[in-house]
Amino acid sequence: MQIKQPQPFTFEGGNRAVLLLHGFTGHSADVRMLGRYLQKNGYTTHAPIYSGHGVAPEELIKTTPADWWEDAQAGLQHLKDSGYEEIAVVGLSLGGVMSLRLSYSTPIKGVVPMCTPMFFDNEKELTGSFKTFIKEYKKLEGKTEETIQEEMDWLIEHSTETFQELGKFIKEVHDEIDTIYTPIMVVQAEQDEVINTDSATYIYNTVESDTKDLKWYTESGHAITLDKEREQLHEDIYNFLESLDWTVE
Repeated sequence: MQIKQPQPFTFEGGNRAVLLLHGFTGHSADVRMLGRYLQKNGYTTHAPIYSGHGVAPEELIKTTPADWWEDAQAGLQHLKDSGYEEIAVVGLSLGGVMSLRLSYSTPIKGVVPMCTPMFFDNEKELTGSFKTFIKEYKKLEGKTEETIQEEMDWLIEHSTETFQELGKFIKEVHDEIDTIYTPIMVVQAEQDEVINTDSATYIYNTVESDTKDLKWYTESGHAITLDKEREQLHEDIYNFLESLDWTVE
């Protein structure tokens, strides 16, 4: 069965721009509804897709966090090359990790990390998410349960390096966030089944930003942008963006 591959998007809505970064094993659909909401409210949004994402899991394990980081930087550069001088960054999970790294490595207007891991004490949960992704993708390909299990076992066996590099990447960002002064709104789902939710408190307490907020969503799971409180999340992110000191209208 032919699976339609997701595409990056750019929704033009105004002179203020927001880079939207998806999570590990995800793609631009993770942040598409948020992108449309912000566009309707006067913001231009752009969401790249990282190397190896949005395609078969065999392709994902050929790539590394270093590749994904380059893709996030390229997404920011895309907005700059398109003439946007003031850019905020909103990221989900791995995208949140990269949004934090962007905020201490380059000038951005504001940052919203959502359900963002800061401790790599949950490799089991992340591996579980990868297994779920494999199963869903293989089912779409029309494969039998037996074939899916065989291919999943092979993929898990050959993804060790990917997870090791992911752990190093998270640790590196964890150790640098006390250098962040960018205005920040930390978002965390209380029903998050993938990451250690203490990460949100760690981010909030460790950044040096004068403007910072921590918002909990009681009824949402890890994929908060797609969950039942997403409309409240959209509104909260919009209000945070509106509070920033933009020089462009």
